[in-house]
Formats: sequence, structure tokens, C-alpha cells
Amino acid sequence: MALNQTNKLVWIVETINRAGQITFEDLNRKWMDNVDLSGGEEMLKRTFHKWRDNIFDTFGLLIECEKGGLYRYYISNTSDLHNDSIENWLLSTYSVTNSLIGSKSIKNRIILEDIPSGMKYLDSIIDAMKKDCLIHITYYNYWRGDSRQHYVMPLCVKLFRQRWYMVGKAWSTGFITIFCLDRIKNFRLSSHTFEYPVDFSPEEYFNGCFGIITDENYPIQRVLLKVDARQAHYLRDLPLLPSGAQKELEHTNSYSIFELQVRPSIDFQQELLCQGDSLEVLEPQWLRDEIARIGKGIWEKNK
Repeated sequence: MALNQTNKLVWIVETINRAGQITFEDLNRKWMDNVDLSGGEEMLKRTFHKWRDNIFDTFGLLIECEKGGLYRYYISNTSDLHNDSIENWLLSTYSVTNSLIGSKSIKNRIILEDIPSGMKYLDSIIDAMKKDCLIHITYYNYWRGDSRQHYVMPLCVKLFRQRWYMVGKAWSTGFITIFCLDRIKNFRLSSHTFEYPVDFSPEEYFNGCFGIITDENYPIQRVLLKVDARQAHYLRDLPLLPSGAQKELEHTNSYSIFELQVRPSIDFQQELLCQGDSLEVLEPQWLRDEIARIGKGIWEKNK
């Protein structure tokens, strides 16, 4: 589906959702006012009904019509859009795109983050996943400081901190490795296919992980954090972990205590250190000691 077409679908979803219920006439009036998308042309009713079907296919949202004279349209299943669903991610992404499209006159007042070059191979990897094709990649390793060839089965991709990562299973050894897409220097689609392993689940593979490190030396365990009241607001609005893995156990005027079920690997430890002295690790003791050790090392280097 063309980008502009998808943006139109998102506009319809947002407009109906904001209104709660809206007649086709009012929807069409708002459509005409949005010249950037409509081009000043009316929305035909048959086009709208076609787009309703596309909205269900793309985002899983069902637009229904209220009966009884007013014939107002509404979204009947917005609860189906979970925070971690790809449909919700797509809707949020295109919603931002629509806002930016309509803001070209003030583009110098909108500052965005730079996106690494990993997007270059994302489409090709997704295409290989659809076809279950093996891929040849040349990958640069930061730790070794060199590039090596890999012949892998692309199992899944994950977005984390503005970077795309691919989980690949080596054809020769069966060893699973995570590749950062912006470190892929060369890509070639193989003519050979593979059978997707029935015992592999992307969700289970990353279960308990803060980011993309899946080090089994750090089993999933209970972590208790004491966070000062000001910083606790941020952890509520932007949790460190998906819903269900983070709970607020205690809430006072001066602090909150959060419980997390997580693999406390190095990326999670780094995130805790980013919180500065607004956060204290209560449990487990080994993690409390490790954060203290790293903090002491930072102090020694900067005193």
C-alpha cells in the first residue's frame, strides 16, 4: 500500500477516534479541510467504505455505523490495539508522519533524531523472512574490529533504541546470533530456503530482556528498585519493561518501589546507571553490589 494511501487511512482512524462518533457528512467536511491529504477533493462514500475494509486489514480496527437515524460512524474495538502490537506501532508511526506532513511550513522548528543506516537492508531481510530464504551478509564486529561472512537463517527482527536488529541462525552450526543492521556491510539473498524452526519463538527468545542482550548467564529474576518521587513519574509513563514485567509495589510522597522481572544483563545495568542517584537497587544484593562497584569506578576516574 502506498505511503500516502496509508496516511489517509490513519487520518480516518484518528478523526473518528477523536470524535467518538461522527457522521459521514462531518467526516467529509473535515477531510476537505485537510488539503494536504484530500487535495481539496471530496471523499466518495464508496471510497470511504473501501477504506474501512483496508483499515480493518491493516490495523485490525472495525469501523461500524450507529443505527437509528443519525448513522454516525465509530470504532468498536479500539481495545484490540495493545501497546506492543505491530498494528498499534504502525498506527502511531503513521500518525506522527501525518503530523509532520502537515507541518512543512515550520519544519525548521521540528527536530528529529538521526536514524542509523540499518534501514538500508530492513526491507530485504523482511522479504527473506517472508520467503524463508537464507541470506549471505558481511558483518562488522566492534569487539574484534573486523568484518566476516555469515550465512544465516533470518528468524526475526527487533527495533530497540532507534536501531534494527536481526536474530539469525547460522546454517553451518545452528548457533543463534543477533546482528545490528547498521553494521551489515553487504547483503545477498540466497536461492536456498530453510524450514522455520518450530521450537523458536521471538517473544520467548527475548522474554525478560531489557533490550537485545539475551545472555543466559543472567536468568530472569526479581529486581526491586527504589526510585525518588520525581523520577518515578517517568518510569510510570515510560516503563523499563513491557506491561506485566514491571509493577509499582509502593507509592509515597518521596519515593516509589518498583518490582521488575528481568534479565539484569549489562544493558539493563547501564540503564540503571543512567538514572543517576534518583534510583537505588534494593534486590538482588549482587546487582546492588555491581551497580555500586561500577559507580565507584566512575567516581575514581572523574574525581
